[in-house]
Amino acid sequence: MTDDVRNIVLGVIAAGISACLGWLARTHLWRRRLRRKQAFFGLPGNSECLLVVNRFAGAEGSVHRHDTFALLELSALIKDCSAHARILSHDVAQQGFGERTEFCIGGPVSNQRMAAHLHSLLPGVKINTDPEPSPDRASFQVGPERYRLEPGVNEYVLLARLTGGQGARPVFLFCGQRAITNQAATRYLARNHEKLWRRHGNSSFCLLLKVTNSQAYGPDVVELVGDVTRAAQEPVPAPRTSHRATG
Repeated sequence: MTDDVRNIVLGVIAAGISACLGWLARTHLWRRRLRRKQAFFGLPGNSECLLVVNRFAGAEGSVHRHDTFALLELSALIKDCSAHARILSHDVAQQGFGERTEFCIGGPVSNQRMAAHLHSLLPGVKINTDPEPSPDRASFQVGPERYRLEPGVNEYVLLARLTGGQGARPVFLFCGQRAITNQAATRYLARNHEKLWRRHGNSSFCLLLKVTNSQAYGPDVVELVGDVTRAAQEPVPAPRTSHRATG
């Protein structure tokens, strides 16, 4: 074998080894990202999760189109984790939480399961559900802070990942002042789940997001107002009642 032939053979072998090592490295990184994603969402391969949907106001059994888009965002995440989804209406999802991952969409008026989750898991969150028009209609109160709805201008949504204990599967809440904010929250989760995992790991969290100028930009312009986990999980103190002595 001449030197030229030997150099060609060695070059081919080196190229093959480099290609194999590169493929192995990419596969390892892909599998690590997948395991991390599955752990964050509580969705191991071939597992089942619940998509709990609300009702469209004034239309029995139908879902608002923006909530439908939110379901599509979540369905893509679930498929990426090699898991399966079961869609349930909010008024038939009468079961506990922790056995299967749950994604719950909608505010407490249109989703009674969301109302139950807020009461049990986020007692520091109060939402104005008064149907009468007022400046505070649909406003959020998280601890001492109040966030008012300005339709199409500034709208708020809570994005929460909550667990009931060690080993329990998480519940994800998308509780917005309007349907378009629910879609904005699911899109925010889809785009930022790796960043959220690095910051929170598998712990519970509750984020307050603001959707800006949705009438022009739809659900795409989303700002993180803050991490409100502590305030949302602490019950609001009951107002003191004073009793005057009468004589």
